[in-house]
Amino acid sequence: MSRSTLVEPLPPPELSLEEWFALPEDEPGELVEGRLEEEEVPDYLHELLVMLLGRLLGNWTAPRGGLVAGSEAKFAVGSGRGRKPDLTVYLPGGRRPPARGLIRVPPDIAIEVVSPTPRDGRRDRVEKLADYAAFGVAWYWLLDPQLRSLEILELDAQGRYLHVLGAGSGKLEAIPGCDGLTLDLDELWAAIDQLDVEA
Repeated sequence: MSRSTLVEPLPPPELSLEEWFALPEDEPGELVEGRLEEEEVPDYLHELLVMLLGRLLGNWTAPRGGLVAGSEAKFAVGSGRGRKPDLTVYLPGGRRPPARGLIRVPPDIAIEVVSPTPRDGRRDRVEKLADYAAFGVAWYWLLDPQLRSLEILELDAQGRYLHVLGAGSGKLEAIPGCDGLTLDLDELWAAIDQLDVEA
């Protein structure tokens, strides 16, 4: 009678932030405690909202000298932790990210479009919230298409986020940190209402 021994698979090796940055472009994932963590797979609705919001923010900030970028930029948010926000904004007059390489300069605004699965929602609302606060991101926006809501959190002097705006509809004309920006949530929701929900 032979006995077989179950062999536990070895955990993947830990990566440094530099090794994570150097991974091929088609290797998805964010870095959490030195390990590559699978990120959500964005659907068309998610990408539509990212593009609409990116265009709106770009049109508002570019003439003022600000920058807006999309979701594949890699940010070193902490020791052994790397994130790729859906959108980032560097406001006029502030520090700037490097043209190439791992980004260690926190954006003024990080934006996540909340994904529908509980795991991804937790990541956006709990884990990334803590990472962006520790990194020094001044404002964290959560756009949730399932709840049809926008939440804006502002980093306080103690390094904690305070809820400074919450809205589900209407035209927002007083957006914290963004003088002169108008955001029409009804237009965003109307755009996603054009998608085929039967698929």
